[in-house]
Amino acid sequence: MKTTSRKILTAILLAAAFGGMISAVPGPAQLPKETPDQKQARMQWWTEARFGMFIHWGLYAQAARHEWVKKNERITDADYQKYFDVFNPDLFDPREWARAAKAAGMKYAVITSKHHEGFCLFDSKFTDYKVPKTPAGKDLLREWVDAFRAEGLKVGFYYSLLDWHHPDYTIDRNHPQSANTDEEYDRLNKGRDMGRYRQYVKNQVRELLTRYGRIDVIWLDYSFPKGKHGKGRDDWDSVNLLKMVRELQPWIIVNDRLDLEDVDGGWDFKTPEQYKPREWVQVRGQKVPWETCQTFSGSWGYYRDEMTWKDVKQLLVLLIESVSKGGNLLLNVGPTARGTFDARAKERLGAIGEWMKVNGRSVYENTQEPGEFKAPANTLLTYNPKTRRLYLHLLDWPMDQITLEGYGDKIRYAQFLHDASEIRMSSRKDTTWMDEEGKPGEVVLHLPVRKPDVEIPVIELFLK
Repeated sequence: MKTTSRKILTAILLAAAFGGMISAVPGPAQLPKETPDQKQARMQWWTEARFGMFIHWGLYAQAARHEWVKKNERITDADYQKYFDVFNPDLFDPREWARAAKAAGMKYAVITSKHHEGFCLFDSKFTDYKVPKTPAGKDLLREWVDAFRAEGLKVGFYYSLLDWHHPDYTIDRNHPQSANTDEEYDRLNKGRDMGRYRQYVKNQVRELLTRYGRIDVIWLDYSFPKGKHGKGRDDWDSVNLLKMVRELQPWIIVNDRLDLEDVDGGWDFKTPEQYKPREWVQVRGQKVPWETCQTFSGSWGYYRDEMTWKDVKQLLVLLIESVSKGGNLLLNVGPTARGTFDARAKERLGAIGEWMKVNGRSVYENTQEPGEFKAPANTLLTYNPKTRRLYLHLLDWPMDQITLEGYGDKIRYAQFLHDASEIRMSSRKDTTWMDEEGKPGEVVLHLPVRKPDVEIPVIELFLK
């Protein structure tokens, strides 16, 4: 008998002798299983909402020069402490934030409970590096959750897997104290224990998912396994972390940054960041839920002197184009250290809200058109499969008419969405001194010469 077989037989006999007290070695953790229909039902509110608010807020708001300021300027814990010592957002009114999000047409919001700097906006019992220990003196996350729920918005937490303050988090290439050689990394990481840090992460995520009621979305951010001195699924114990998340809140929607793309149930949606996909995002040839997260400018945290702010039309195009490709937009605000929204953010949110007030029907519950309709030049199409209506977004005004190729007899009525005024249809263009015969299947929409007083006019097409 081989040695291995003898060991197995001995284990079986011992188990029998002790009444089954010896258990088998546990296999890898298994994530909860669900069918595609079950996942679709769990995510339905999210895919119909289409538009949410991201909020990056922490000690970096006081530096006011990017949320990665600690890394970018290689600031030590001792030098960064000054921001903790004076953090006191005396003008923080989460009800005002929630009303601004709702007025802009957003249906959900995700806030940084802890960003890479390690500072916690909640009252964790596992650290003193938290907001109640600052001059603010209270759990700001609790107030935020209550305010946003009161406005009918879904709520989500962002939680950083990175931590530039925790003493057990091993220094890697993204850490403010990153090194140049393996020897330096070994020296810097002496005494640090990622095992203890992994438990810290689990402890805090458990707090977030057991203290604040139903949480609709969680962002666990992020993995960077490629190359030397990175971190991936083994560093976070991603499978067990996600297993705990799904057991605590089975309905929750989880992002894709645990380095578990190849694991069944390891993520719910893809997250192209600061990027507009050219088409519906696919994984292994299959269309998947996706959401692009975007900033007003070039920073997630409050950046006083950053001036590359997108204008209202650019932001609306981001939203419409995302929906036209089956995706969501999560648009970020970086509040100031006093707890207010930047005036530039307020202005843009207000303008988006004015557009959404009359045109939101072309966004909510909409998706990519079913494949039989071609968008004319300088337009974007969205489609509501429940109502069978197409929405033609006119990015540039075409003067007095626009031709839809291949729409043929598929449209029964057309109107502007902002005021429900009829748009005449015909099979040929209005011409003078020449005839321009229409092509088979063309529909001509006859428009006013002057563009309506709407940032991006929308034509609602009722299909037969």
